[in-house]
Amino acid sequence: MYTYKTSGVCSTEIHVDVENNIIKSVEFIRGCPGNLFGISSLVKGMNIDEAISKLEGIKCKDKSTSCPDQLANALKEIKNM
Repeated sequence: MYTYKTSGVCSTEIHVDVENNIIKSVEFIRGCPGNLFGISSLVKGMNIDEAISKLEGIKCKDKSTSCPDQLANALKEIKNM
């Protein structure tokens, strides 16, 4: 299980479990429960690269990032480990 400390969003951290480049589970700590549960469900079983390409660069309101974008950052860190 990898823990990523978020920045610039309501969620404070993301717990990600990846096996053989496939996302097994994602849990956001704090944030908007319904949306974040939805994102977690959608990426479960997805390849890391596919998830990064779909989530990277998504903005939240007037911010420069979002929870999906932060998840993409976490996945990039996992990929580079």
